[in-house]
Amino acid sequence: MEGGLGGNTGPTNPSDKSKVLDVKPLRTLVPLFPEPPEGPPFVCVPPNGPFLSGFSPFFPFSGQHVSQPTPDLNQNYLNSTAVPLRSVRAEPAPASGNGSHKHKSAGPSSVKKKAKRRKDSESVLTSLMNFNPGISLSERDDGNRQLVESVLLRFDALRRKLSQMEDAKELHSSIIKRSDLKAANMMLTKGVRTNMKKRIGVVPGVEIGDIFFFRMELSLVGLHFPSMAGIDYMAIKSGDLEGERVALSIVSSGGYDDDAEDPDVLVYSGQGGSASRDKEASDQQLVRGNLALERSFHRGNEVRVIRGLKDNVHQMSKVYVYDGLYKIQESWMEKGKSGCNMFKYKLGRIPGQPAAFATWKSIQKWKEGLPSRAGLIIPDLTSGAESTPVSLVNEVDDEKGPAYFTYSPTIKYSKPFKLVQPSYACSCHDACQPGNSNCSCIQKNGGDFPYTTNGVLACRKPMIYECGPTCPCIRNCKNRVIQTGLKAHLEVFKTRDRGWGLRSWDPIRAGTFICEYAGEVIDETKARQESGDGESEYIFHTNRLYESFKWNFEAESSEDFDIPSPVIISSKNSGNVARFMNHSCTPNVFWQPVMYEHYNEAFLHIAFFAKKHIPPMTELTFDYGIPQSGETQADNPPANGRKKCLCGSPKCRGYFY
Repeated sequence: MEGGLGGNTGPTNPSDKSKVLDVKPLRTLVPLFPEPPEGPPFVCVPPNGPFLSGFSPFFPFSGQHVSQPTPDLNQNYLNSTAVPLRSVRAEPAPASGNGSHKHKSAGPSSVKKKAKRRKDSESVLTSLMNFNPGISLSERDDGNRQLVESVLLRFDALRRKLSQMEDAKELHSSIIKRSDLKAANMMLTKGVRTNMKKRIGVVPGVEIGDIFFFRMELSLVGLHFPSMAGIDYMAIKSGDLEGERVALSIVSSGGYDDDAEDPDVLVYSGQGGSASRDKEASDQQLVRGNLALERSFHRGNEVRVIRGLKDNVHQMSKVYVYDGLYKIQESWMEKGKSGCNMFKYKLGRIPGQPAAFATWKSIQKWKEGLPSRAGLIIPDLTSGAESTPVSLVNEVDDEKGPAYFTYSPTIKYSKPFKLVQPSYACSCHDACQPGNSNCSCIQKNGGDFPYTTNGVLACRKPMIYECGPTCPCIRNCKNRVIQTGLKAHLEVFKTRDRGWGLRSWDPIRAGTFICEYAGEVIDETKARQESGDGESEYIFHTNRLYESFKWNFEAESSEDFDIPSPVIISSKNSGNVARFMNHSCTPNVFWQPVMYEHYNEAFLHIAFFAKKHIPPMTELTFDYGIPQSGETQADNPPANGRKKCLCGSPKCRGYFY
């Protein structure tokens, strides 16, 4: 280039892009080497040698020579162990004089350990990809409710597993930076998805009010295909020719100047024209998604609307709620905050659909106290026993509340379990860290940290061991999840036909801890007596038969519980919010045994976790289980203690105990 890199002269015709487009990438330029009279001979040696006389290896390639194959630039480096330059430390200078520092070089054992961890990580990734999709070609095109829920459960199980691995730093951070994107890529590669056939209107198996915590979940179930773009569209075929493009769905999540406060009307801004690091803001163009929205306005077709809202639990994240079908009522162009022209589209919600975003807006007002919650009896039935208040509400009849009981946030033992072998507290003085093989609490969990960094349960286990009061780690240690109390704003409410129930004002992510089952540990005799009094719904049995289900990722170990001895908990006279959870044959909550020790005494706790993403104001339910032959039900009418089940599930057994 004439004038060099520092020249001030520019091209004579700035609008002529041919000169720019004809520039060759640097890797194709032929290097220029000095002629022999001008300098020493040029020597090109691979980093690992062999080296000519007078030349020596340099750090960090000073190890034993190993021949390296020529890299294939088209290879998929899923298991690559490449290390970014910033992580390679400079070669330590030799110690000399006062104040010099001694550096300990990595020994053979350290290198072997790193190599083993790298090999194990690669093996785990390979095994994660080695699963059966279990979805036919027709199911990939058209889904149903069961299939949609299955795809989402499998995605989240894989995402949690990858998150657990990332937290433990078993893999280098350059391989897994976003577990959600990595999991989605693996799912798409294996064909684990549904509703691939684009369509206008309703998506089979997706219900209004469904929530999603990751954009890729929208794509996997066919609700909104683009992972980043806010407008999804398709070309309408006319005979053998592709016709005009129409909009299918939009995501409104605050990226543009949308007016999104009205639950029935959305003023949506077109795409494009935003300022970035490399360019200034510009006028939007009537192309792609903007053109599709304009065509949909004139055609009058339905458009799916997904609203992205702030996640109150994880402030840096969003929750996406499917708000149903809208139609575009107006379109115009106006000046945006940047001073550039942008397209605006006014969409109106089609009447008669279940409430979704409107429910979120109501909850926001309740939290602000304007207006007060309709049917509110008590703002906090825990009387301050929980850090988060639990409201008591009845919008059905005039009943003023359930029968009297003493609120207790945890379980009460007359005597703890005696451990067969001594159990020792961890020696972590700050917080237990994933991947720390020296932490005894992690060792008891099979070497894996049971929770992800944001406190979500990674997988079901026969038993989870949390840090106990004897452990010196801080109270906010990530391995003390169930000991920190309620996180969601729960509400006890009167149902229409099943007594009192429990639900949440907040959206709940799959794997989130909800509450533990509090009460008094009793023996079989007292349990039989209380059941005879018609209070069996306030008794929890660990030894009942529960319908099995798969929640962990396919390649993981058993989910069958390993409890030292059966436990019976009564919440009749003393308990917490868990006593109000009703039975369902297809529940959205499951229980997990959790244990932590105090001075060599073990205390078993029954913790409830979300089985799937649960939208706000959805009733929380779990499976009460079926009694085994040892659990006497002879005195419980009718039909040996059976009660008619009113869960309304398509898979309802018709009864529960």
